[in-house]
Amino acid sequence: MTRFAPMLCALTVAATVAGPALAETRALRAAEVLFWSQAQKENGFQHMEDQFAYRTAHHGDRITPLPDGAPLKLALPAATTGADTVKGFMDAQKAAGVIVVHKGKVRLESYNLGFGAAGRWTSFSVAKSFTSTLVGAAVKDGYIKSIDDPVTTYIKGLKGSAYEGVTVRQILTMTSGVQWNEDYTDIHSDVAKFVMTKPEADADATVAYMRKLKREAAPGTKWVYKTGETNLIGALVMQATHKTLAQYLEEKIWKPAGMETDAAWMTDLSDEEIGGCCLSVRLRDYARMGVFLIGGAKANGVSILPDGWLEQATRKQADIGDPGHGYGFQWWTNDDGTYDALGIFGQRIHIDPKRELVVVFVSAWPTAEDDKRRDGQTAFCQTVAAAVDAQP
Repeated sequence: MTRFAPMLCALTVAATVAGPALAETRALRAAEVLFWSQAQKENGFQHMEDQFAYRTAHHGDRITPLPDGAPLKLALPAATTGADTVKGFMDAQKAAGVIVVHKGKVRLESYNLGFGAAGRWTSFSVAKSFTSTLVGAAVKDGYIKSIDDPVTTYIKGLKGSAYEGVTVRQILTMTSGVQWNEDYTDIHSDVAKFVMTKPEADADATVAYMRKLKREAAPGTKWVYKTGETNLIGALVMQATHKTLAQYLEEKIWKPAGMETDAAWMTDLSDEEIGGCCLSVRLRDYARMGVFLIGGAKANGVSILPDGWLEQATRKQADIGDPGHGYGFQWWTNDDGTYDALGIFGQRIHIDPKRELVVVFVSAWPTAEDDKRRDGQTAFCQTVAAAVDAQP
């Protein structure tokens, strides 16, 4: 898998009022998202909560303002971005929304594909970076004593599995050494089968599947992208805090960050939020996440995260085989100090702390992975960085 190839987590739905047969039908419908037509993507990605079960993280009374700043003057390199205008770029990207926030001010905001400022768009694997931030909050709150603790300390259902001896840190960095296949073209891959896993008497759906996996390498020695492990992180947070992910997100991020509207977090067959996927969020609130982190993730002047957490989380902790880039705590890291939350079909939050710059894309790419379009986003971000450097 390439540097820009985060995969879809097991997008499943809860059977809240129906029996097992309907639950399986809904799970199959969720898996079909990968194969939606272009029209279905463009409509469905902005209406996920109308189709799948979810929990809500409510916004608070205080909204972080994002006032307008001076409009950016961009001369896009068409050879890499696909067009020399923002509108042309968005059309080429199948982008529904792009926003640039610099020093807390909106320098560019544009919508497309029938999407608008009042709507919410699904995150896919961008949600992973939100979930990992909740791990940091749980450490600060004392629910998790140390990320160097064995994961079995917090998820008892993993005892006796390949996760024996694996630390929370190694799951955060996807270096557990547990074997996993994230190939969505293979119907027999783990990520394809994972979507249909049912909870068991002593384990939720995530743990029920993950504890059956085998080990392929010593913990800490091999990086492999595993959506299932981010779902384990979500399970860990819920078991440690005794709160749902939506509740904890609301408490630690949504209200402190001053989000403008509620977030919808899709749930699985255990009626639990999916840690690795599928928050539906307004474009400006994705940007507020970046602003929140650049500002130190503070609530009432005090960070929700332990000292040094952000520095560790957003810097290379694992070698992914791509020079200049790495993987942190569920963040894709760059050696220039910037970092990204990435999701398939073109979702991205790009954060540049040095420039106090946040760039967000929500999209409906024709395919889940597209290196050319992802490179186009990167070129767009580089052009924005050059523009803010050149314009006082």
